[in-house]
Amino acid sequence: MATGNVPTGLLSPPGKRKREDAAACERAVQLRATAAEVFADREKPASVRGMDTPVRAVPRSLFALSIFYGGMVCIAGVLGNKQVSLGPLSALGPWFGVGPLAVEAGIFAFLLLVVVSSAVAELHGGATANRLVLFGFVPLVVSIVLSWIVHLLPASPDMQPANRDAIQLVLGATWRIWLGGIIAYGISQTLNVTIFSWLKGREGASLLWLRAGVASILSQIVDTLLFATIAFAGVFPIGELLIGQMIAKVTLSAILVPPLMYLFVALGRRLDRAPA
Repeated sequence: MATGNVPTGLLSPPGKRKREDAAACERAVQLRATAAEVFADREKPASVRGMDTPVRAVPRSLFALSIFYGGMVCIAGVLGNKQVSLGPLSALGPWFGVGPLAVEAGIFAFLLLVVVSSAVAELHGGATANRLVLFGFVPLVVSIVLSWIVHLLPASPDMQPANRDAIQLVLGATWRIWLGGIIAYGISQTLNVTIFSWLKGREGASLLWLRAGVASILSQIVDTLLFATIAFAGVFPIGELLIGQMIAKVTLSAILVPPLMYLFVALGRRLDRAPA
């Protein structure tokens, strides 16, 4: 039978036309539902829009270690104003042709920074640990700026002269010391995370004490070279200072970092296992 100019769609089998009509109706229903959701969301207050979207929770260990890390960044510069003797370890200095070993007390805070960044790398990966080091510049720079502002503000007339002079001496660090601290922090902490993560890639999860100790020792050597050179080169001879500081920091890294590393990693894993 001749079809003439009858549209081809009218010649489709009845079952096919029904399926096409059903699919079109389903698409129309979906479009109406989507439009209804959009308009309903617009009617909500701005403060509650998008609250149905799941929020990725920060692991408890990362949250706790990050807070601790920020505190150590701020206090390290203050502690560094005091030189401390190392007790029996001070006798190692003459063996290397220098005087009795002594370090600025800030080394203890910096070793904790090394431990925390390595613990974060162990628990959450090197990329997360490097972001932590990067975020650490915020409290570091803010604390330096605040120290400078407080140093410039006039002291109260009622303040004890001895206390006034002492705090002015503590807060009145030169720009070279501040610059050396910022540069040494960024490079040495990044190096620590990089070495630790590289060793983990080679050794796996084993030998945590060795990975932490090696990364800490190498990063502290670089930290000492950078800080002492930037802060004091040309002011006085720094050769003996460099040797003494390196020996002291290497010794402390080898003794303190491995056990502290196990402690912080165990604490982090316990926090992550704790029920909400």
